[in-house]
Amino acid sequence: MTFKIDEHIIMEDADLVAINKPSGLLTIPDREGKDISLKQLLKNKYGDIYTVHRLDKGTSGVVVFAKHEAAHKQLSQQFESRETNKVYNGLVMGVPAEVSGVINEPISEHPSKKGVMTVYKKGKESITEYEVLQPFRIFSWMQFRILTGRTHQIRVHMKHLGHPIVCDDLYGDGKPVFISQLKSNYKLSQSMDEERPLLNRLALHSAQLSFTGLLGKPYVLEAPLPKDLRAILQQLTKWSERRR
Repeated sequence: MTFKIDEHIIMEDADLVAINKPSGLLTIPDREGKDISLKQLLKNKYGDIYTVHRLDKGTSGVVVFAKHEAAHKQLSQQFESRETNKVYNGLVMGVPAEVSGVINEPISEHPSKKGVMTVYKKGKESITEYEVLQPFRIFSWMQFRILTGRTHQIRVHMKHLGHPIVCDDLYGDGKPVFISQLKSNYKLSQSMDEERPLLNRLALHSAQLSFTGLLGKPYVLEAPLPKDLRAILQQLTKWSERRR
């Protein structure tokens, strides 16, 4: 994918750099090392760079890297001790019965599926606060605050709740969203051979990250919604208003 890193920098100072990561880009190199990662791009730009936390490849939004060891140590300790505030937005299948709540279900790696996590009573404590911001009958736009940082936490918890994240190929059906699902009289234009998806990526976005930097400096970092998520919300809002 074509990626100009300077266009995605939310802020930077002497201690850290915050990026609005696009969906489809790895945060750090995977085991195969074939695909480009955000960390590699940052190393090319800055030289030394230190991983503080990560986002799933399909998740977009705020991700922070430290520029030196002291910042890395201080920030990593905050993430581990749950002193950061992490807020996500996501589109899920269906409408949860409760408009807000807390999912407190332990998570561990699936016993037979490598790279897949699952709710398991002997797993690590995992807590997700959620709120339905806008229900759309077949989908819901939600806000999540994670109090723990387990792998795939929001995705696993929403599957457990019965409302997986849209386009999630691990914990949902992975199917793209088409405008023909929303418009009963939708007709393909003559210039198109087949309908293009309205959304074809994990519908999860790291919207805000708050923490304390060196010397007690407070950070509140926000990543605006990318174009694809804005577009599907616009279409869902129109569709919802027409059905009233």
